[in-house]
Amino acid sequence: MTKLARLRFLPDPTSREDTFVGDFLRKETVGGAVALIAALVAVVWANSAFGHGYEHLREFRIGPLNVEQWAADGALTLFFFVTGLELKREFLVGSLSKISDAIVPVVAAACGVAVPALIYTVVNVVGDGHVGGWAIPSATDIAFALAVLAIVGSSLPGQLRAFLLTLAVVDDLIVIIIIAAFYAAGFDPWSLVLAGLCFAAYGLLQHLRVPNVLPYLPLAIGAWWFTHESGIHATIAGVVLGLLTRVRTDNGEDTSPAEHIEHVLSPWSAGVAVPFFALMSAGVVIGGGAELVTDPVVIGVVLGLVLGKPIGVFGGSWLLTKLTRAEIDKDISWIDVFGVAVLAGVGFTVSLLVSDLSFTGAEREAAKTAVLCGSLFASVLGATILLRRNRVHRRVAEQAAADV
Repeated sequence: MTKLARLRFLPDPTSREDTFVGDFLRKETVGGAVALIAALVAVVWANSAFGHGYEHLREFRIGPLNVEQWAADGALTLFFFVTGLELKREFLVGSLSKISDAIVPVVAAACGVAVPALIYTVVNVVGDGHVGGWAIPSATDIAFALAVLAIVGSSLPGQLRAFLLTLAVVDDLIVIIIIAAFYAAGFDPWSLVLAGLCFAAYGLLQHLRVPNVLPYLPLAIGAWWFTHESGIHATIAGVVLGLLTRVRTDNGEDTSPAEHIEHVLSPWSAGVAVPFFALMSAGVVIGGGAELVTDPVVIGVVLGLVLGKPIGVFGGSWLLTKLTRAEIDKDISWIDVFGVAVLAGVGFTVSLLVSDLSFTGAEREAAKTAVLCGSLFASVLGATILLRRNRVHRRVAEQAAADV
């Protein structure tokens, strides 16, 4: 009888996948840094003597939306479009294309969404808070998490980078579904039908291999606008369009349309769209003192990001390896996985978006403050753990090179 091979948790990536992950990390490092600067500018600006100017800018209307809405509904749609491209690439030709390789990060991502939501809900039920923000601590910010990992983890095994990327991609997919299902307002079925027709036409053009970009533009704009008008958050249109874009190459093609579009748009997404959203969304007026510290919403968000994320991600990964035939790669230690799990608590972009969708007024500002604080704690703690592990892996690599 042939012996079944054991599943591998965090196997060595292929050379093509490793190259892709490396390129992705380099882009996101720059984008994450720019977005962080934009967020800091927003916080300082909102709390300065010129704070009224910041509020006037956010409320200034350009066409049908104000500037803050253009950032959340418009700029982030580009970010989610690139995310949709990456999701489809991962599912068809990347690290999620093989169930044996994808099962652990998928389960880890699902647990990493569920546990923070559960912690938030329990805190707000017990503390008589607002349970409507349960999804706020469930998101992982791809740009910031990968940026921190790239900065502190130069000698860490490539499997950890691929794991965090896959984890964040699946996490985004789950939160996108949550936004579509639970945060629709004033649902208009006819607008959704029109959006569906635009999606269908876009998909048909992809199927027919139409290379000219001009026919796609009005369809993409129409899909975005009608999705917005339907009551479903407009960023969902970006994800759907990304998933409809072809990721497999035809004979004679060097790159697929998805790879080409992602190559062109990624700098705009990471360097312009996300920082613009951070600038318009992160400008919370910090105040409240003891009231802020005792607010169940703040406590729930911070605990969800700092404790819930690592418990869910690490616990889901560890438990699955114990219940199945999956085994961790010999080059990886569980403390490495825990460091990545802590880093997954960097919520930022999508968490700020869910805060906007969950609350208004002072409670929204409190939730955003909690997102910024929780993400900061998670990034510092995760970076500290991974920096120590980076030194260990560097010494191992140097010793192995010396022994050759």
